[in-house]
Amino acid sequence: MPTPIVPIAPTRSPPHGVDLPRRIERRRFAGFAPFLFLLAFCGQAAFAEATHAAAAKDSAPAKADSAIVATPAIVPTAYELQLLYTDRTWIWKNGAAYFAKDNRRLEAWTSGQDSASVAEGRWLVTEDGKMCTELAWRSKSYKGKPKRTCYSHQIKDGAIEQRKDPDGEWYSFKRTPEDPSDEYRKFEPGNTKAAQFEEARQLIDSKN
Repeated sequence: MPTPIVPIAPTRSPPHGVDLPRRIERRRFAGFAPFLFLLAFCGQAAFAEATHAAAAKDSAPAKADSAIVATPAIVPTAYELQLLYTDRTWIWKNGAAYFAKDNRRLEAWTSGQDSASVAEGRWLVTEDGKMCTELAWRSKSYKGKPKRTCYSHQIKDGAIEQRKDPDGEWYSFKRTPEDPSDEYRKFEPGNTKAAQFEEARQLIDSKN
């Protein structure tokens, strides 16, 4: 008796090897996924770094400009100060002072409405930008003791500034070219007020 043939239901799975290319493609994509993520991350990081570098480059000139503005002042040397004062008369509102070359002798006088006063002493300069006077003032009614007064100097933006110590305000002393507001415009070469000083001295020292 012949063996009956039993029909086999068709399977949904494709024959062996038919779906292999698709599986290989999925595996390749899965293997490349971390690499693609890393590539995208590196690209973003590089873009951010380039943007930061460009911003820093654009801000560099501004920093350089601020550095120029903030250049600190320097002090003139004692020799430079000596050239400014030696053998010159400093004219004041109601008097004057003469800075002699020999022995740094200093003579000064003032003339008020009611009385005159004179002072004699010396002047000196220091390496830290100071010019100091040591004067003893006297008049008909009083005789003072020697007192030291100092003026500081600094060079800022090519101009010399001066202030009275210890806490006076800085003001323009000498610019190049000179400005009408410079204090140094009140300095005259030589002992231009010698006659006035001598007249005041004789008046004060007289017995009358």
